[in-house]
Amino acid sequence: MRRKEITRRQFMERAAALAGAVSLSSLQAYAGAAKRTAVDQVPLGKTGLKLSRLGIGTGSKGGSIQRGLGREGFNRLLRYAYDQGITYIDTAESYRTHEMVREAIKGLPRDRLFIQTKMPGMPEKPLEVLDRYRKELGVDYIDSLLTHCAVTKSWDEDRKRLLDAFETAKQQKIIRAHGVSCHSLPALARSAQLDWVDVHLVRINPQGAHMDTPAERWNAKSNASHFPAVLEQIKVMRKRRHGTIGMKLIGNGDFTKTEDREKSIRFAMECGLLDAVVIGFKSPAEVDEAIQRINSALAATA
Repeated sequence: MRRKEITRRQFMERAAALAGAVSLSSLQAYAGAAKRTAVDQVPLGKTGLKLSRLGIGTGSKGGSIQRGLGREGFNRLLRYAYDQGITYIDTAESYRTHEMVREAIKGLPRDRLFIQTKMPGMPEKPLEVLDRYRKELGVDYIDSLLTHCAVTKSWDEDRKRLLDAFETAKQQKIIRAHGVSCHSLPALARSAQLDWVDVHLVRINPQGAHMDTPAERWNAKSNASHFPAVLEQIKVMRKRRHGTIGMKLIGNGDFTKTEDREKSIRFAMECGLLDAVVIGFKSPAEVDEAIQRINSALAATA
């Protein structure tokens, strides 16, 4: 059977239509790629998971700021953040905010949330502790579970029982990823080399406030001189495709000057080393400000 012949005019019209469709598709793709926002769903390293670029933290001043809002105040704040598109919630046992998160997320679609919590120390039965976390949070699974506040260069060996339990929980799909929150440069350098680490929660701001230092103490004083060494380790994490989430962008609440907050947030968005960031909020106005500053910084790098 002979193929249906087409005229030159028909050929030209079809070619033009195809070119137009490709051109429009390219423009749409470019526009979509160019316009990044604080509430985009972004990949977390090579975990296969996604979370909002900006997360809401519940551990300001050890969680006292969020606990001070009371349950109703915290509910309103978290729901406001969610309504703006923030789906990543960061908590920890030591913040004592698990139950507050549970009440605040009631009725929200679980599959839209990314919940990260942290386990301190070396509990004797970490899987039982994890079961308690799930009950406290009111969830069947936790998206990311971190071992909290590692400070020694041998933290992975010191906490081997914990790491093994986390891996078991991941295989059982009780958690979806595991990782570490470091509070010293030796611990950070070790974590950057470990294949076990899916997710890093890293302290970062160009002012060097509350960042990791060579001292193996969680509360060692830091300054801008410590910033380059931390940055080098984050580059290693990025090269190994670990998930990287930045914290302390507001200097643990110390950045009361707008120029300090602007400098820190702009760096976090422009450095190309972080998948996401988390900020502890106490009011809708702070949520709005963070979103605006992140959007502005992202637009400048488009």
